[in-house]
Amino acid sequence: MTDRNRLKARFLKTVEAPASRDELVRLARRCAEAGKKATAEDRMDIAAALAHAAFLAPDKTAETYDALAEGWLGRAVKATPIDPFDRAPEHVPAGLWDEYWGIAEDGLAGNLDALSITQRTAALGHHFTPEATARIAEMSHLYEGVTEAAAGPMPELIHLSTLAACPPGSLGREFHDLIVDNKFDLEVLDRSEIAVEALPQPLAYLNTRMLQAHDLWHITAGYETTALHEIAISAFQMAQFGHNYSAQFLSLTGVIGALSPARGYRYLMDTIATAWAHGRETPAMILVPWEQVWDQPVDTIRRTYGIEPYDRAHPADLIERSRAISERLGALINGLRNLAAPIFGAFRLGRV
Repeated sequence: MTDRNRLKARFLKTVEAPASRDELVRLARRCAEAGKKATAEDRMDIAAALAHAAFLAPDKTAETYDALAEGWLGRAVKATPIDPFDRAPEHVPAGLWDEYWGIAEDGLAGNLDALSITQRTAALGHHFTPEATARIAEMSHLYEGVTEAAAGPMPELIHLSTLAACPPGSLGREFHDLIVDNKFDLEVLDRSEIAVEALPQPLAYLNTRMLQAHDLWHITAGYETTALHEIAISAFQMAQFGHNYSAQFLSLTGVIGALSPARGYRYLMDTIATAWAHGRETPAMILVPWEQVWDQPVDTIRRTYGIEPYDRAHPADLIERSRAISERLGALINGLRNLAAPIFGAFRLGRV
């Protein structure tokens, strides 16, 4: 049996009964202290715990990542614990893990583009039963601000002309320039075509708001539009409102981290753990009325809503620079570039 097959077998054995919270703290601490000597087995056990939360028990997302961050950073997250439901995990749908593992392997091999990663990750969501989707919706209410935000009307479309009229130095103008300078699309998806409003609340509201506000969160929370910071803001979003797509994506990066040499693993986990803690320790940004603050500078908005910018663990463009340093960091950075770059493109296309 090859090392990869052995690790896959370990994942499949562990994912349905992953490490407990205390065990996950110890696993993360052991990997952090071991550095480039962290074992593939420990790293795969962490990945299995992340996948379990993403697909089988989404209400365990906060408990799982709080434990991961505590073990990795050596301190508890400064936020009220979000307790999971007292119920069994969802049943594993037939074919889920084969499709999932195929995405991870193709990410390592560089066989993904923005469209394929979007389509294939969306296909993983098709394995969710109505009961599992309802569980994700119920779980979302556990996060600060979600119930209040979703009780209001669905967000109106944002228009580029509104942003263009904002004064220089304002959030609206910075948002406008980001969209125009990078040829990004604003509100590119027709909500009726993708049937966002057919989702149960609060998922309909959350998905609609984040399709339009993802780049606003980049700007206001201090995340750059690079591949590494797409990984980071995925952890931040997940910490803010339990974003399940981010949980799926980050669990895939965990598998890639386990299948790659350990010397680059700390870059991944430093990023996920610090951004998760940042999200948990930041007031609920889902409550920010963006349309009412377009004319204000970003620093003013941060002060008003208690938002501290992300204190990055590593240079934001680390993955983009990885060709020059890949010999030092090894296959993990290359694998993350292969997976995160399409995710980055998918976000820019407004497809997730």
